[in-house]
Amino acid sequence: MAKAFTPGLTVTARTTYRARRVLPITGDVLVARGAQVNADTVVAQTFMEGDAFPMRAANILSANPKDLPGLMLKKLGDTVAKDEPIARSKGIFGMMKTEVKSAADGVLESISDATGMVIIRGPQHPVAVQAYVSGEVIEVIAGEGVVIENAVALIQGIFGVSGETHGPIAMANAAAGDTLDEAHITAAMKGCVVIGGARMTAAAIKKAKTVGAAAIVSGGIDDQDLRDFLGHDIGVAVTGSERTGITLIITEGFGDVAMAARTFKLLASHAGRVASVNGATQIRAGVMRPEIVIPLDAAHHGSGGGPAAAAGGAVAGMLEIGTSVRVIRDPYFGVLGTVAALPEQPAVLGSGSRARVLEVATVDGSRITVPRANVEVIDG
Repeated sequence: MAKAFTPGLTVTARTTYRARRVLPITGDVLVARGAQVNADTVVAQTFMEGDAFPMRAANILSANPKDLPGLMLKKLGDTVAKDEPIARSKGIFGMMKTEVKSAADGVLESISDATGMVIIRGPQHPVAVQAYVSGEVIEVIAGEGVVIENAVALIQGIFGVSGETHGPIAMANAAAGDTLDEAHITAAMKGCVVIGGARMTAAAIKKAKTVGAAAIVSGGIDDQDLRDFLGHDIGVAVTGSERTGITLIITEGFGDVAMAARTFKLLASHAGRVASVNGATQIRAGVMRPEIVIPLDAAHHGSGGGPAAAAGGAVAGMLEIGTSVRVIRDPYFGVLGTVAALPEQPAVLGSGSRARVLEVATVDGSRITVPRANVEVIDG
């Protein structure tokens, strides 16, 4: 049987998911191996150095830098408050004294008799790492973090913005082809991961943010709506750091594209269950896709409790007869179907070039021929 490999998305009702949660610098791990954690459980924490506030103390006092140590009112390591005097000139006959006031709350870190500079180090910044997804801690990385494992339903999207969040799944649309507009957003969706059908409108995004929804997942989005929401174009191939107040994930592509029926059905089957979502997307080396992770409870685990095997022993990314695919380029962009044939010989395309192609049996019963590079596998 002919086979080939191509990039793909994962849409699976059950798989084993591992999350590596580590601090940016060494700190304290707060949970032990074997512990059960929730998405919002803090698993590790540390403190990063506060901001440095340099001050030209000698210049302010009109003094020689080498005389600065003798004019200080505070010693190295002393805690100071903003606007508290930390140095004072001798003045003239004890009068007309000049003071240097602290630029911030913090600690007096440095006094230089060479440059006349004083440095105030601001308060430390606490850094806490949450579990992100509920599950069991299977590994503790000393001083850094943990690895968490669970059986989950996993759905990868095409594109997303903003970072990690979590909340119960709330279905806003009744069908995968329905447009998500503001009428579908209610106050009851506060803190929820809102699931739409086709395109999410700008009005729906605005209202969801207003009511306090955690995230929106839908089939598509208009690029102008996304630009208006962010306030700028996305000029690099990495997202996730945006501070938008709500995470957005599109599962199919830009424009008025219906969510794949399989994806919509899977999300609907978990309505009310807490999902963890991450809009971070990277399309350069080290590809990262936005994801919706839904931890499964014992009722979904089956008797074995282990990860479900891929149907038929399929290999992720493999193209073979029967593989579910999505067309990712015009003129059939967004079309879903299964691989019906994999001709061995290259075919002549409309442009006159030759390329390896495949035949796709679409969900509406038609059959189309497209270059193999124009499809992605829907794993799971």
